[in-house]
Amino acid sequence: MSEVERLADEFVQTWFAEDPTAPSILGLPGDHGRLPDYSADSDQRFRARYADIAAAAESAQGDPVTRGLVVQQARAAVDRIDAAEVEFSVSDGLSAPGLRLLNLLPVLTVTTDELAEGYVSRLAAIPSYLDAVIERQRDAALPGFLVRAGAEALGRYLDAPDDDPLRLSGHSFVDSQEKLLADVVRPAFARYREFLLDELAPRALSEDKAGLCWQPDGEQRYARLVRFHTTTDHTPQELHETGLRLIDALAEEYRELGSRVFGTTELPEIFERLRTDPELRWGSGDELLEAARSAIRQAEAVAPQWFRTVPEQECEVRPVPPAEADGGTIAYYIGPDFARTRQGVYYANTSHAEERFRHTSEAIAFHEAVPGHHFQISGAMNLTGAPLLAKIAEINSYLEGWGLYAERLADEMGLYSSDVSRFGMLTQDSMRAGRLVVDTGMHALGWSRQQAVDYLREHTPMAPLEIELEIDRYAGVPGQALSYMVGRLEIQRVRAEAEAALGERFDIRDFHDAVLGSGILPLAVLDTVVRNWVASVR
Repeated sequence: MSEVERLADEFVQTWFAEDPTAPSILGLPGDHGRLPDYSADSDQRFRARYADIAAAAESAQGDPVTRGLVVQQARAAVDRIDAAEVEFSVSDGLSAPGLRLLNLLPVLTVTTDELAEGYVSRLAAIPSYLDAVIERQRDAALPGFLVRAGAEALGRYLDAPDDDPLRLSGHSFVDSQEKLLADVVRPAFARYREFLLDELAPRALSEDKAGLCWQPDGEQRYARLVRFHTTTDHTPQELHETGLRLIDALAEEYRELGSRVFGTTELPEIFERLRTDPELRWGSGDELLEAARSAIRQAEAVAPQWFRTVPEQECEVRPVPPAEADGGTIAYYIGPDFARTRQGVYYANTSHAEERFRHTSEAIAFHEAVPGHHFQISGAMNLTGAPLLAKIAEINSYLEGWGLYAERLADEMGLYSSDVSRFGMLTQDSMRAGRLVVDTGMHALGWSRQQAVDYLREHTPMAPLEIELEIDRYAGVPGQALSYMVGRLEIQRVRAEAEAALGERFDIRDFHDAVLGSGILPLAVLDTVVRNWVASVR
């Protein structure tokens, strides 16, 4: 094992020690009875370990791709810790530490009594886990709408004890678990909810101060999160201006498609039709799910024409869990585990289906499942010869950039069933371009929540329901929303350069293998990988 491979393994073990739920989700060996420690002392211990790994990796001998990955990931971990997201993250079900267990633990596959015993140990540890979160958030002054959103999510959980997503069935610990849930777990979440309502809500900031720039050291913390999520050195102002340019360019695509479908090139009229036409709404959540399954099966059928490597496992489609649905995002994907006890799952939000757009369904399915995250994440897990870190790294610009690239690739693949569905592709593009504008607007430029909402209402045909939920997500998870378009633009750039360099020798299947074949990478490292592939083909 080379020095840089050893450091890649050291990084993974440090990550798993910091967040012991990660190996559990991935189906890998680990401490399956422990929860993360969100105390400030713990953060600083891990920060020092990550900084040492970054310094050692910079001059380590071994594969340059692995070296670039380790250096970036270790530096990113330092940025993440320095941004102190735990101190202001209270509302997003997938990232806020006070909520994420409600979505994370139910995903775990518990196949043995040993794992079940560890699961029960984790339930017992929830009070001390939440105490550490409360201590980190005790002095926070956060936007009131985020505090309320967090409290409402906890309220939905507490109001449905019979449907507790943390309940584990089929093991010998069921009886003791029920008492634990009733006497320990739900009271702990109730105390955290009281903390939000009784301590944070009274001193909460107004909606005019929605972004991180209004927090102590907010500009510096946001800069770290931008770097963490995008793996680039783009400034918030640069990204803001990129978003504005993309919105202008998309307007022309809307006009061209609108003239064919609706007989008009007027953007307000096109957007109004997309938002209000009752034929473009779902009749039920089941109908939404079935349409997603159909789109995925069609994509799987033609994928071999565009990819040399296709995952063996199919992608399952499920509704977003009820406890998360009302305040959750449109859709998301959770990959398979290494133990092969869970396949990749595309979660589609069926809550208020009659308010959700029919025409965006295909684009979302292509992003989350095939040829998007399912191909990307399942493929990475099945790589041979790659370090474990390259198979599991959480690099949003690569992961989400590929998902957004897949939406446009699906158009090249002839997968959209109609021009109306292609409007869905444009709608998703508008949302991601708009994210560059409103995320930086709120967190760097001081925009209010209403300014952000108004911008998306004017420049995208997104549903009002989804605009409100999305803006709240961007406010609650600074920087993450930037990763989609930043990554997509970079993948498109390296593809265009490869096509120009190789001419007739360019094969899209080989390009996709190059992009996906080295695992999950920072964008600068991906650029190197594609350049090396081009050189090998010449």
